[in-house]
Amino acid sequence: MIRERAFGVVDGRKVMLFTISNGAGYEVAITNFGATVTELWAPDRRGERADIVLGYDDLAGYVNGHYYFGCMVGRCANRIAGGRFEIDGRSSTLATNNGPNHLHGGIKGYNKVVWEAEPFAAEDGEGVRLSYNSPDGEEGYPGSVRLMMHYVLTDRNELRLLIDAETSDPTVINIAHHGYWNLAGHDSGTILDHELTLHAGRYTPVDPTFIPTGALPEVVGTPFDFRSPTPIGKRIGSLERVGPMDPGGYDLNYPIDGPAGMLRPASRLRDPKSGRTMEIRTDQPGVQFYSGNYLDGPTGKHGTRYAKHAGLCLETQHFPDAVNRRGQPGWPDPVLRPGQRYRHLMVHAFATD
Repeated sequence: MIRERAFGVVDGRKVMLFTISNGAGYEVAITNFGATVTELWAPDRRGERADIVLGYDDLAGYVNGHYYFGCMVGRCANRIAGGRFEIDGRSSTLATNNGPNHLHGGIKGYNKVVWEAEPFAAEDGEGVRLSYNSPDGEEGYPGSVRLMMHYVLTDRNELRLLIDAETSDPTVINIAHHGYWNLAGHDSGTILDHELTLHAGRYTPVDPTFIPTGALPEVVGTPFDFRSPTPIGKRIGSLERVGPMDPGGYDLNYPIDGPAGMLRPASRLRDPKSGRTMEIRTDQPGVQFYSGNYLDGPTGKHGTRYAKHAGLCLETQHFPDAVNRRGQPGWPDPVLRPGQRYRHLMVHAFATD
């Protein structure tokens, strides 16, 4: 139930595309360039399938694109204020590739490298095992990091991602999957009618450059309250823009209810037209909800123009800029030290109603 074919060449290295089917109508395509999910086919309530992730037709789109479609971002996903942090008195300076801040690992993060990859059989499905050795000083980060990641499409119609990492020196680690989802189909228009549930009673408001202020207010009484199923477009027009970099929409982190380190529900997404649903469970502290605000019409698969809100991201993660808020109450520490193991589990469970 797994097929493999050549997808192209980057930096003299062969890039492959692995396609996994589970026999229930679900199919996922994964390339070892950026550990990227390029397609995910899912049936609707009538059994008709659609590709529900935004992306490109060929490798060149992923090499040249800057929207992070379907990839793994790191060494540190999300933003680091000023591109600077300090660990044990050692200062690190990173690229500022998002206004004054560092974003998603820098100029050439994990989304732009070729990972080693091989198919494997799991107990409950088929998968792809990917590995990458990130050298000391890559994009300014201290320590060499050994990464191992497993994608598995299970017999229970789940896409499971497990990421492990070890480091030679203290460093910040926060690796996230940056898939853009549209459960009606990648070419179906906006996600504003999708109903979203977030298992989060608080959120982390941001400054004009999208760096968290440090506050952890409750969502009750705000447009950020998704504790019960709510259409994404219902209150999006009432959001105040935080600054000149803000195109309007949701782009913020939610601390997930329950203890980090334990697998627990993070979100549920439902498309009322097709009946497709996607539940996400994770062991991470937070989830970034991004409503595709910066999409400005790039040409994607089959010539589709992805306009604003054509897809949304639900990125399980450490909180943004957490490395600069270590020790602050309510902010988990994203620093990994020698002898420790970074572990990130994310399960997407698909169904119809």
